Amino acid sequence: MSVVTEIKTDNRVIRCYDMPDTNIDPKTVTSFGKEWNAFHGFNERELEFTGDMYFDIVTPEMLNTQSTVIDIGCGSGRWIKYLDGRYKKMIGLDPSDAIFAADKLLGENNKVELVRSSTDHIPFPEGSFDFAYSLGVLHHIPDTEKALSDSVKILRSGGYFLVYLYYKFDNRPFYFKALYWLSNLLRQGISKLPNRLKKGVCDFLAVVLYMPFILLCKVLRRLGVPEKVRFHIPLQAYERQSFYIIRNDSLDRFGTPLEQRFTKQQIKEMMERTGLTDIIFSDRIPFWHAVGRKK
Repeated sequence: MSVVTEIKTDNRVIRCYDMPDTNIDPKTVTSFGKEWNAFHGFNERELEFTGDMYFDIVTPEMLNTQSTVIDIGCGSGRWIKYLDGRYKKMIGLDPSDAIFAADKLLGENNKVELVRSSTDHIPFPEGSFDFAYSLGVLHHIPDTEKALSDSVKILRSGGYFLVYLYYKFDNRPFYFKALYWLSNLLRQGISKLPNRLKKGVCDFLAVVLYMPFILLCKVLRRLGVPEKVRFHIPLQAYERQSFYIIRNDSLDRFGTPLEQRFTKQQIKEMMERTGLTDIIFSDRIPFWHAVGRKK
């Protein structure tokens, strides 16, 4: 694989690679490129609150200031920004135009390199990284397990991999699954719309579908209803999130052409088959995110 071009921005040089016969869905890649260029202005509170949810099971032993790290499917670069000061060197890799949104969000930073490529064309030798993560990405790739395997290969022996994959509501009651089935029907239609119309429809759905549940959770929280009760209300995870995040996730949920979901057991088995051990799942939202160590 060779570099197609090097693009010089105000902040860095971005290496862009050819991706022939790659394990990606072109429509999904294009969709995310547009999504992250529309949503890349996260404030510090949004980054800190959301980042803490995903990295709750990551210890200083796994990730620290001596770690060489890669963000696989970095999108807007928000997790790289969240981790600022907690790594020695960071690579942000993404196959879409989102790489340019990441460049804007991250600004000038000599510890961060951005690369436009895909999981089956990661332009680094095996064993190059101490820590790798892919959050909310691999379930949008046709062969999720192959993408996970290709990502794990670039870890050194004993390195750690953090992954978040959409769940099949395997720890939720039947009405969650019914709501998902209905929302998935909407997604199949909305994801085919022209970009501007799709974004408008998803903003509308953020108001009429997301906000009633979220506002109910906010009211119950102020009334002192315990979280273990509110947990059973759909979209309770957003009760402390900004409307900006809610709009972003609505577009992510309804605007994406390809989406797959997995049970906790399926994720564990995939991780084991790709060479990860000592796997730890978080028991907190978002489900499911887990970290494992490379043998």
